[in-house]
Amino acid sequence: MSSLKQKTLKQKTLSGVIWSSVQRFGSMGITFAANVILARLLSPSDFGCVGMLMIFISISNTFIDGGFGSALIQKKQPTNEDYSTIFYWNILLSVVLYILLFWCAPFIANFYRIPILSSVLRFQGIVLLFNAISVVQYNQLRKQLRFKQLSIVEIISAVISLAFAIIAAMNGFGVWSLVIQQIMLSVLKSIFLWVVSKWKPLLAFSTKSFKELFRFGGFILLSNLFSTFSNEIQGLLVGRMFTPVALGLYNQAHRLEGSLATSASSVIDQVTYPVMSSMQDERLKLISALKKFIQIPAYICAPIMGLLIVIAKPVILLVYGNQWMECVPYFQILCTAGLAVCLQGSANNSIAAVGKSNVFFKWTIIKRSITISLCIIGITIGGMYGMLWSCSIGAWVVYLINAYLVEKHIGYMVYSQIIDVLPFIILSVAVSFVTYWVGAYFFISLAPITILQFFLYTSLYLIASSLLKLKPYLYIKQIITNRVLLK
Repeated sequence: MSSLKQKTLKQKTLSGVIWSSVQRFGSMGITFAANVILARLLSPSDFGCVGMLMIFISISNTFIDGGFGSALIQKKQPTNEDYSTIFYWNILLSVVLYILLFWCAPFIANFYRIPILSSVLRFQGIVLLFNAISVVQYNQLRKQLRFKQLSIVEIISAVISLAFAIIAAMNGFGVWSLVIQQIMLSVLKSIFLWVVSKWKPLLAFSTKSFKELFRFGGFILLSNLFSTFSNEIQGLLVGRMFTPVALGLYNQAHRLEGSLATSASSVIDQVTYPVMSSMQDERLKLISALKKFIQIPAYICAPIMGLLIVIAKPVILLVYGNQWMECVPYFQILCTAGLAVCLQGSANNSIAAVGKSNVFFKWTIIKRSITISLCIIGITIGGMYGMLWSCSIGAWVVYLINAYLVEKHIGYMVYSQIIDVLPFIILSVAVSFVTYWVGAYFFISLAPITILQFFLYTSLYLIASSLLKLKPYLYIKQIITNRVLLK
């Protein structure tokens, strides 16, 4: 890679990280605000009803992308014919999937024994059609590292859709407020992506392009389908075995933990796949980049999870209100898996980036079979808490398997991967204990003690990072001071 080209890639990577951060944290802030407002206007049962249907919407959306988005990014020089072929395929598939969901809706409602879910799913399924018409535009912008445009689209769409949901909730629409929010978000994102991308499909469908992209994307599709099912099966089991209220509590805890656990990794992961794909023939540079792509989110995520476990109760009471009190222990248990989940993205992207989609698929089946089995065993033996602890264990098992795959196919040793993140875990645990005991010592009201613990935790972590000269701390300082991310 020439020095000029390498410099351009570094600049694009830095810009991508910055704007991906804007997109992620802006969207996360809006989502958090939405949950706070809607949680006070709606009941846990309303959230539970929508949560029961997410497995069907999520799997359908995975089918629509079909792994072709990843294939288009991984391919070095995709043609307009490639893009057009996938565009028309996505539209056809979305129509078929929507018809299938529409037909199956009454049976799904009977499965959960809640009649209103039939109408909710038929309306909610409209998001599939709008998602399908903008998948190509979204992946084009990702491949070009145009995260500034993506962040603007994401934030504006989220703000407007939240406004619609709040108005609906205040007027007594109940569960339909959440459905309206999802549909408006999908519609607005599709419209804005078409405007920003400026790409228009050709009137062409190439079977040659389809077969070529499917050879790589097919394995990614199957991997993503299995991963989606594994991620959503908890909601399916809770919805079937418990009440909508229980599922609403679980979903709120899972949504809050998930958005915070992946806050740093999702920023990096959006950029890592196209960047690592461009380095697929230069393994030493790929390993160097991957080390940073793993260390930075781990450095940020580990203290976030530690702090959240310590201040979970006051945060949920202050933010969501007393009706959500029961989800505090759910949230704390899920946070124990947060770092493991955070570390999965870059590892998976590195395997896909070097073209090992068949390996990616095979090991996804193995990993997800383990997590699903643990989940079923956990809920059978220990109910809700048994399932949550089993999910946490499963997340760490997946992390270790990913570390093995990265060593085998990239050359980044398992021992090195663990050593590279272990200091952040140890430091986070130590600071968590100190912060917890300080909070237990001061008998003051919820808001002041939460603020005190937050600033104490953050200060201790940053001071220790500076004294120990932790590499991610220095990397982040470089980003802030407009230095390059990759040396």
